Amino acid sequence: MNIRNFSIIAHIDHGKSTLSDRLMEITGTVAKDKMQPQLLDSLALERERGITIKLAPVRLAYTLNFELFTLNLIDTPGHVDFSYEVSRALAAVEGAILLVDATSGIQAQTLAHGLSAMEQNLILIPVINKIDLPNADVPGTKKQLSDTFGFSEEEILLVSGKTGEGVDKLLEAIVERIPAPKSAGVNIIPPQGWTGKFRALIFDSFYDPFKGVVAEVRIIEGQTSPINALIYFLQTQAEGHILETGFFAPQLTLNNCLTAGEIGYIATGIKESDLVRVGDTISSTQDAKPLPGYKEVKPMVFVGLFPIDADEYFELKEALSKFRLTDPAFSYIPEHSQALGAGFRCGFLGLLHAEVVQERLSGEFNVDLLATAPSVEYLLNEKPIISPSDLPQGDNIKGLKEPWISLRIFVPQTYIGPVMELVQDKRGKFLNMEHFGVAVELTYEMPLSEMVSNFYDRLKSVSSGFASLDWELIDFREVEAVRVDILVGGEKVDALSTIVYRPKAEGFGRRMVAKLKEVLPRQNFVIAIQAAIGGTIIARETISPFRKDVTAKLYGGDRTRKDKLLEKQKKGKKKMKMVGRVEIPQEAFLSILKS
Repeated sequence: MNIRNFSIIAHIDHGKSTLSDRLMEITGTVAKDKMQPQLLDSLALERERGITIKLAPVRLAYTLNFELFTLNLIDTPGHVDFSYEVSRALAAVEGAILLVDATSGIQAQTLAHGLSAMEQNLILIPVINKIDLPNADVPGTKKQLSDTFGFSEEEILLVSGKTGEGVDKLLEAIVERIPAPKSAGVNIIPPQGWTGKFRALIFDSFYDPFKGVVAEVRIIEGQTSPINALIYFLQTQAEGHILETGFFAPQLTLNNCLTAGEIGYIATGIKESDLVRVGDTISSTQDAKPLPGYKEVKPMVFVGLFPIDADEYFELKEALSKFRLTDPAFSYIPEHSQALGAGFRCGFLGLLHAEVVQERLSGEFNVDLLATAPSVEYLLNEKPIISPSDLPQGDNIKGLKEPWISLRIFVPQTYIGPVMELVQDKRGKFLNMEHFGVAVELTYEMPLSEMVSNFYDRLKSVSSGFASLDWELIDFREVEAVRVDILVGGEKVDALSTIVYRPKAEGFGRRMVAKLKEVLPRQNFVIAIQAAIGGTIIARETISPFRKDVTAKLYGGDRTRKDKLLEKQKKGKKKMKMVGRVEIPQEAFLSILKS
């Protein structure tokens, strides 16, 4: 069968989308006058940031030795936050192009995705990209690939995604090296009188207001049933109908049916996105066996999202509901804060995912948001704690566990010292060090809570931008942590409550109250800003009041006249302090939460 299914996998910014452009251009999939840079990056935010956020499939037609081949390409994201999308893309193909930037060599996600592809027994084609750049180190990168993955030098292809150099040879290698798809127990060419039984793996989905959820699938066996036939989702037990099938060229292109080995889409007519999950199996019968590898996407980082204007709550709720249809990894539940009012506690795969979702909500749905500081999920006697306000106050909390991750950092040897110092400061436990030419891979175990507090920025800072990282969740471990509350004028501001590792709690409290002192406006009375653990105050700052000159109207006379007025003012201020309420402006919240 003349079908080849493959992905492009690489670290972020190694040129996956640019290489995809050249493959589409050379095979004539997209006319030259319609070509634009990073064509498969369809989101406005992807173009603005220059990164791939969503995987993108496309079908290419390629002729080799007068024989026509169908090449199904899946372009994947490179950032660690979207690793689950990459794993699903790899489950849908027989081979992968392992792309390495000639100027920066192997980095964390190169290794992570490469090993993941090898575990799934995929055929890897090693490719060195950006060979046209003056600072490209082709011999050094070749040696890295050989030492790390065991490739021979003859296997490694050299290309330039920008100029198109070497892409013809890459297309030949795809046809020659990547095997045709094998059907699981059923002939790829349907036998006579085929009844339409099939199984398909969902590797992505999106929402269409007319067709419902559209599942992007790889047909594993059989061929799709006729239009309007009933289909079953084996993990969620949902039912739908085939409204239409087709493939990506790269726009949706209608066809009659999809057969085993093909990659395309099935419009399901289902209006609830939760029922169509990435990694699930679609079948024409309920008693079919689900395909292996399915796991639910579990959020790692939680952020409270609140409307800046309380009247926009329902607009925000509607925006989140619509956005959830386009991003299955995003989750949200209602939450109420005394300081910020009604909002939502949202779950994300990582900090970049959280940042991207907030920007998309603001840009695509025109919603003004206020986001609380990111937190992670804790377990208190095996019960999930996703909001700091759910944790009891005070010290000596028994049975509290925090998530730990396995962390791999790729860094040039020059920066080993500063990077190790940073990770140790973040409670990291050193496991292993491996050398790859001039680069080193450091392996650590570290609490996830330490990673969501400016770890990535500091890692880039201490390594002059050269370090890259990959991480995955290991387990939950006992931790001595407390809830630090912030009190302004004696009232607790629940939106600023944070769960902190106990030895670091006092330092955290001091930084918070010092920052609040800078941003809170002065009042006509003294404002006490305090950080507390239970009933114990661990840090305090005081904002002095405005002083009105009540004696300005006096002219001459006895000193006692001034003293009487000052005493009266003092009593008034004391009373105002008792009944005065400090209003915290949104600007103050924004500056605190951004810091």
